Amino acid sequence: MRPIIVAAAATILLTACQTTPQSTSQTSLIASAGLKPTKGNKTIGEATFEQSGDKVKVAIFVQGLKAGQEHGLHIHDKGDCSSGDGMSAGGHFNPFGKPHGNPGGSVRHAGDLPSLKANKDGRANIQVEMDMISVTPGPGSIVGRAVIVHADPDDFKTQPTGNAGARLACGVITLN
Repeated sequence: MRPIIVAAAATILLTACQTTPQSTSQTSLIASAGLKPTKGNKTIGEATFEQSGDKVKVAIFVQGLKAGQEHGLHIHDKGDCSSGDGMSAGGHFNPFGKPHGNPGGSVRHAGDLPSLKANKDGRANIQVEMDMISVTPGPGSIVGRAVIVHADPDDFKTQPTGNAGARLACGVITLN
């Protein structure tokens, strides 16, 4: 009797293993970045990016900002936060060669995100759907790049940075 039970158990396990890839291929891809302060700053946070069709749902929470102030927020080209000032992350992520612009418009860097507006406690968050970026492989992929929180508001005009000032926090985007 035992060989039959063992054979039945093996068949069940093999069948389960064969169906696993189908179920995981339907789950959405999620990437995230823990935002850590640059030297001399206290800004920290968390960013989450979830692929949803041809758009990415972006959710970012930040604290340690100047109360009531607006702060520029961008995805930068390099996933490198090793320098004390965040400059190792390079410039804005711009795979399509567009000028810097308002994240609500069609002419902008892929990495141009809406600004953060800090509340009276120095906390801010955004939840927005963005096009031009993806969590999946391809030219718009943000995996392996960096999220930067800036000290000043983004004017959405000055090229190529939006005049958003110093980099307060940096986090590398990794696939979960």
